[in-house]
Amino acid sequence: MQDPTTARELKMYSDYKSPYAFLAFDPAFALEKRFNIRLQWKPFQLRIKGSGQRSLYSEYKVKYSYMDARRWANKRGGIILKGPLKIYDTAPALIGGLFAERHGKLLDYSRTAFERFFRREFEADQPDAVAALLASIGLSEVAYRHYLAGDGQAAYEAAQAEAAADRVFGVPMFVFEGEQFWGYDRMGLLEERLAEAGLKLDPRSRVIAE
Repeated sequence: MQDPTTARELKMYSDYKSPYAFLAFDPAFALEKRFNIRLQWKPFQLRIKGSGQRSLYSEYKVKYSYMDARRWANKRGGIILKGPLKIYDTAPALIGGLFAERHGKLLDYSRTAFERFFRREFEADQPDAVAALLASIGLSEVAYRHYLAGDGQAAYEAAQAEAAADRVFGVPMFVFEGEQFWGYDRMGLLEERLAEAGLKLDPRSRVIAE
């Protein structure tokens, strides 16, 4: 059973427009059941160039990335990953994540945001769409709009400054005691590092607690 007094912090930087951040989201929070860690979700705006601004090789990379992400998704039961039709500034959705976290609903919000975004059913750059999503999980649209215009913007900007200090360049990015692990496919290495740090929980104690 996790001991909140000794649990070590593990940061996860994430953006709702990243298929790899989507794939990493639930497995990352599941780590809290197997390691004595406290996962801290951090919003990070992934800067992506438009198709007219990318080189031919970058275009190849984008297409490969989605093909690769879909292979991982198929291993998870066929998660739908439709590529977005435009470049999104996801700040409204990320601030929505901070708002949901304040109200204890980060997991519900993020799962819904990821699933709808990659079904092309959620405009993550539109405050109205974010407010509607929050309402669908029982949170206040009005309160979100106030948060977006004030404290939420400040919290978002603070998270971007923290990301800069942590030298974050992509998502999902995990940071454990200053050490970076970038990408869904690096989570195995992350688990090895957590085990080396002596943070693996005894599965017998978890069974007893449950």
